[in-house]
Amino acid sequence: MARRRYWAVSATALSLAGVAVLLRYTVVRVTVRGSSMAPVCEAGARVLVHRGGRIAVGRVVVLECPVPAVSRHLPSVHRAASSRAVAARRWIIKRVGRSPATQPAGPRAGPGPSADHMVPPGRLVLLGDNPMNSDDSRQAGYFPVERVLGTVVGHQA
Repeated sequence: MARRRYWAVSATALSLAGVAVLLRYTVVRVTVRGSSMAPVCEAGARVLVHRGGRIAVGRVVVLECPVPAVSRHLPSVHRAASSRAVAARRWIIKRVGRSPATQPAGPRAGPGPSADHMVPPGRLVLLGDNPMNSDDSRQAGYFPVERVLGTVVGHQA
């Protein structure tokens, strides 16, 4: 009886340890800077990001801040990178407006990627929820998919 209980406790402990390791490599916390996603995510809010989450229209994603002179020469952060490696980079948060799988819909609205053209492979149209205070695809054009850390699964103020 005691031996059976020992094995049950051991199996439970191993399962919990496995879940902890899995979460460490699939979920990361990032602090929001700026107000481009207000009122959904205010500046200073912390978001939980699922690395490798499905990128789909309407989802909120975290991606590396596009600083052309710097980030272009840095490799993208690997999905299994440590929290320290993630914290060493600058991240932005945006909503996916269109992806390569999205069909064109409607006329062009202002500068940025034209709504009547397909999004190129490996690129995304990203938009802030606060368009008056957001540097997004309306100004910067397409964003590279390989710079996306993951999708937001939750946030706290």
